[in-house]
Amino acid sequence: MQIRIGFEINYEFVARTPVVLMLNVHPSRAADIIEPDQLRITPMLPFTRYLDVFDNVCTRLVAPVGELTISTDALIADSGLPDAVEPAARQHEVAELPHDTLVFLLGSRYCETERLMEEAWSRFSKTMPGWPRVQAICDFVHSTSTLATSTPALPGPRPT
Repeated sequence: MQIRIGFEINYEFVARTPVVLMLNVHPSRAADIIEPDQLRITPMLPFTRYLDVFDNVCTRLVAPVGELTISTDALIADSGLPDAVEPAARQHEVAELPHDTLVFLLGSRYCETERLMEEAWSRFSKTMPGWPRVQAICDFVHSTSTLATSTPALPGPRPT
């Protein structure tokens, strides 16, 4: 199957602001891209691209004062098959995890992780750890947009 992907994000900046965007398809899916996901930036600005430690494509630029629009429109091939199911998957204690996985447990500086953690535990602490908890979270995300609308935005530039 083919999936059209894309977006348009509009920002208004009150000061020149360094920005790192991670909005491209992960390179691991490069062979599946039919129409590339080239970022369009208006107004046109110089930018650089690099891969971070997780091989995400990052686009670095300095946003000028005023409006900035970032968009893309692409087409990707996908089998359409659901993700693998592993009902016996268990939740490991942090002390059991390999050292190189610990970076994935760090909080984000782009959202209020403490507030999101409180929300998550209030909704999912009573579910069985492991696969059942992951499935409950996925089911919740797919059935509602509550998290996207209930958490106030952080100060700074805001999408318009």
